[in-house]
Amino acid sequence: MHTYVILRRSGWASPEELQAAAARSSRVGDDEMSDDIRWVRSYVMKEPDGTLGTVCVYQASSPEAIREHASRAMLPVDEIVEVGDTVVVRPDPAAVAS
Repeated sequence: MHTYVILRRSGWASPEELQAAAARSSRVGDDEMSDDIRWVRSYVMKEPDGTLGTVCVYQASSPEAIREHASRAMLPVDEIVEVGDTVVVRPDPAAVAS
């Protein structure tokens, strides 16, 4: 398994749409593709046009597995980048309710 960052720009109009997408992603990853893909975490982006995007960290067997997962879960994929290394300066901050 390799680690990848996936950029999904302006994929959702509302937090509810994003939550539904997250549920589909978990189901497909856990139930259908558990040998090929594992969702690690996502950061939700507030896009300039008011939509929501994400930057997602996944472990996967290949970029093709990420694309197959996205297709099955009906998720956009704008860019996939393989991670070369990780530098942790501080842990992720706690989520803040908005």
